[in-house]
Amino acid sequence: MQRYFIPAENYMEQQAIIRGDDAHHLMRVMRASPGDRVVISDGVNREALAEVVELYKENVLLRIVEERPMAGEPHTAVWIAQSLPKGDKLETVIQKGTEIGAVRFVPFMSARTVVQYDARKEAKRLDRWRKIAKEAAEQAHRGRIPEVDEPRSWKQLLELVPETALTLFCYEKEGAARLRDAVTAAQLRSEPSAGRPVLIVVGPEGGFTEEEAKAAEEAGCAVVGLGDRILRTETAGVVALSCLMYETGEMGG
Repeated sequence: MQRYFIPAENYMEQQAIIRGDDAHHLMRVMRASPGDRVVISDGVNREALAEVVELYKENVLLRIVEERPMAGEPHTAVWIAQSLPKGDKLETVIQKGTEIGAVRFVPFMSARTVVQYDARKEAKRLDRWRKIAKEAAEQAHRGRIPEVDEPRSWKQLLELVPETALTLFCYEKEGAARLRDAVTAAQLRSEPSAGRPVLIVVGPEGGFTEEEAKAAEEAGCAVVGLGDRILRTETAGVVALSCLMYETGEMGG
């Protein structure tokens, strides 16, 4: 069943209104007619089965049929911090990460980031990243749309570490801990982070420098490896997220 996130002000007690691109999608792409049903969510704490009542030129009026418990959100909140990669690789990370269960994406610049940061261009890209997160959340039947932050510096990223229950610093060095061992040490299986997030940190195409790895350890990150194979930057975060979700029981583990 088609799913739409709508602003809280358009989600009333007995009715709801879908506007803008979502209304166009429902009317023109899905070819909805009165009586058709969809799932709506305010992305905060309300979700419902709703029925199309009337289709107007630019919006769709719905009747709330049944309020439902919000589903699709993991018990452990996971953030993915991704050093800005080339091209549209971050779009892949956001799309697949949202499907798997990430709740926030934190782009950042590190020493070997090759992308030249331009605030004006990044504003447009940020809008696109957020749109991708919304569409992926709808497709995956998430209860909320993940946040996508503005790009930040390496120093600013490390300032997030004290906010987390565990920060996994993905680094291909000999002797790096296993992700499973880090999760066990943080007791995430028995205590789903007590409301604090788990942060996964992934470097750029050229990887992190030794200085960055040292700074990450000093900041309190757990340095972990993802196996004996070298993963592409757009793959590493998704793999780490999948492993983490499995280890915390979100994927049948």
